[in-house]
Amino acid sequence: MAEESWHEARLIPTSGINGAEEQERRATSALLAVVSAVREFGRGFVKPFGAPAGTLECYIEVPFLLGERRLYPDGLIRVTRGGRSWTALVEVKTGPNELATEQLENYLDIAREQGYDAVITISNEIPAVAGQHPTKVDKRKLKKVDLHHVSWSQVLAEAVMQKEFRGVADPDQAWILGELIRYLEHRKSGALEFDDMGEAWVGVRDQVAAGTLRASDKGIAEVAARFDALLRFTSLQLGRQLGTEVVPVLSRKELADPAARVQTLTQSLCQTGTVSGTIRIPGTVAPLVVTADLRAGKVTCHVDVEAPREGKATTRVNWLVRQLKNAPDGARVEVFVAHARGSSAAELLSAVRENPSTLAVDPSKDIRLFRVATTGNLGTKRGRGRGSFIDSVLTGVDGFYGDILGSLRAWSAAPPKLRPVHAEPPEVDDSVPAALASTDFSSQDGSQPAGAHKDGTTPNATLVSDAAPTSATEGVTFDGAVDTSDESGGSDDQADSARGAAVVGSSTPG
Repeated sequence: MAEESWHEARLIPTSGINGAEEQERRATSALLAVVSAVREFGRGFVKPFGAPAGTLECYIEVPFLLGERRLYPDGLIRVTRGGRSWTALVEVKTGPNELATEQLENYLDIAREQGYDAVITISNEIPAVAGQHPTKVDKRKLKKVDLHHVSWSQVLAEAVMQKEFRGVADPDQAWILGELIRYLEHRKSGALEFDDMGEAWVGVRDQVAAGTLRASDKGIAEVAARFDALLRFTSLQLGRQLGTEVVPVLSRKELADPAARVQTLTQSLCQTGTVSGTIRIPGTVAPLVVTADLRAGKVTCHVDVEAPREGKATTRVNWLVRQLKNAPDGARVEVFVAHARGSSAAELLSAVRENPSTLAVDPSKDIRLFRVATTGNLGTKRGRGRGSFIDSVLTGVDGFYGDILGSLRAWSAAPPKLRPVHAEPPEVDDSVPAALASTDFSSQDGSQPAGAHKDGTTPNATLVSDAAPTSATEGVTFDGAVDTSDESGGSDDQADSARGAAVVGSSTPG
């Protein structure tokens, strides 16, 4: 038999899985074993649930008595540090199986009776809002015990980021974590990707196309929640490739009240036939906005980039175009100017590359913002595969980041330049007495003589040095007058007046 048909031995095999019960047991055992064995991954897994740093212990199918019934939660995690311990029960679902309210409430009661801290659920269900649990339970049971949920997609994304980007110190532990990743990526593991827009998708889609959808129609809230779940899955997939935490962006109101987000999407579907969401990727110039237009059958991704704060309009356009070397010619570039509503110009990138001035319609206007967008065909199918809604959104986001967003950098002003100054002061005229010099050498001096006008002429009052003066006023010209008090025998008052005028004309303090 050819070696190509041989199966390599695996730490966590996928063969021999018969039925959902065996699938859940193996997935639970594999995950909790790696959580306790790989220190970095285990710490990263339990930290968001409020567990302290410490020694991790994991168990499966621990029996408990609740009244007269014996119940078996899928797993138990205990973290011990000194005299303190943190304990959580774990409930796992794989494949299309969903969490059950009654079962979760029973485990919450067990945790409360035993003094445990939390109940953690793991399934393929992705809640519309981070931190929201996909299963409704009696809130009174959450007074002393916390209820947390994590999807298998998130578990897989965290495992990949820990191994490939954050790192694992011990090589053997890194190999063990790699085996968990390999197992979860196999279709038989039951850790499925987001692959269904829900039972209400087809009906809502057709009503949007016909223009008959109403906010009160059945199923519209489910489709809105599924779209947000798709955005979360898209973020996990992109973050898994980039090695960073990519998250959907929600307003404070939407975070506090998930129903407000559903209402916003519902109104948008009814009024415009569109649903949209925003994804934040660390290190990028701005968040990525995804808009799915069910009426037009198009999916658009765009990003808003702040324009440089200096330079001509065409200079600012060229700054953007230089960063879009890998962008497709069909990308659309819009310009937003100060004190104006909406975009002032929009062109395809191919036209802007040939003539940047096409976006500078009015050079006197101050360009404040660029919007770069790409548009593709939107699938309509409910599941996965070619022509599906899910795959068209995933493809659009991945392509936009790879071609455009990943290459964009924010503008920053150039550092200030030093003002040139004279290395050596100009030569000083020794014939001028120091007492009559009005200023010393200054950084404000240029190539013209000190005190000269811009046209090169000198002020009316100047020093005359044909002969050495015998007094502070002798030989000084001021406004055309000359001191002749000695020759004319003028009075002392006239002489004093002449001396005062000379002092003023020479700008020398008395």
